[in-house]
Amino acid sequence: MRIATLNVNGIRAAARKGLFDWLPEAGLDVLCLQEVKAQAADLEHDAAFSPAGWHADFNHAQRKGYAGVAVYARRAPEAVLDRLGEPEFDDEGRYLELRYGKLSIVSLYLPSGSAGPERQASKDRFLKFFLPVLERWRKAGRDYVICGDWNIAHTQRDLKNWRSNQKNSGFLPHERAWLEQVFGELGFVDAYRRLHADATGEGYTWWSNRGQAYANNVGWRIDYQVITPSLAPKLRAAGVFKQRRFSDHAPLVVDYDDVL
Repeated sequence: MRIATLNVNGIRAAARKGLFDWLPEAGLDVLCLQEVKAQAADLEHDAAFSPAGWHADFNHAQRKGYAGVAVYARRAPEAVLDRLGEPEFDDEGRYLELRYGKLSIVSLYLPSGSAGPERQASKDRFLKFFLPVLERWRKAGRDYVICGDWNIAHTQRDLKNWRSNQKNSGFLPHERAWLEQVFGELGFVDAYRRLHADATGEGYTWWSNRGQAYANNVGWRIDYQVITPSLAPKLRAAGVFKQRRFSDHAPLVVDYDDVL
């Protein structure tokens, strides 16, 4: 089973850059998208957003042109969930879960705090709220693949200029400590890092549009597939697709054996 996750920074912009032309070539079973930045009415009359052979589910933000997540899947889900139970984040369309038996595939978009103190405060509220949610998921006896833009680089290996970013959102000590809890205390697994324990550089998934960040590979690894330990033995391959650019992020593609 091949699953990809991508922050599209606007699904309509990504479509113009060839996202849906790439879809049949990529060999995917599931594509999780974040930052869709569209309403249902923006997409429903364009067949490009409903490709043949794919089931598409969305959770749109109430605010137009903002956030939102989606999942494209080859197989119809048995259930779709789109509420975490906290209006501040549910209204922003940050979570979508598709269920297949005991397997859950989640598209998740954590808030960014880079716009200023108000948005950082919202991000911190999300971290506080979401950790118990993850704990419940971990204890539920289900297999989880949580795909998304987590907006946190975990360690120094996960961004190029780590020294100069220690006071910036996305690499703040308390954010990294929170992610350490996810991978440590709660026992979730970073799929890419499990297969590429010491890799640096090639795992980056986001580059600033400023300067020549992409050309010089001055990037951040902030997009993850976070899985329950039960799925770790089924990991076969993980990599970042950089042959074509659909947004300021790149797709993280992971292959699993027999997860359905």
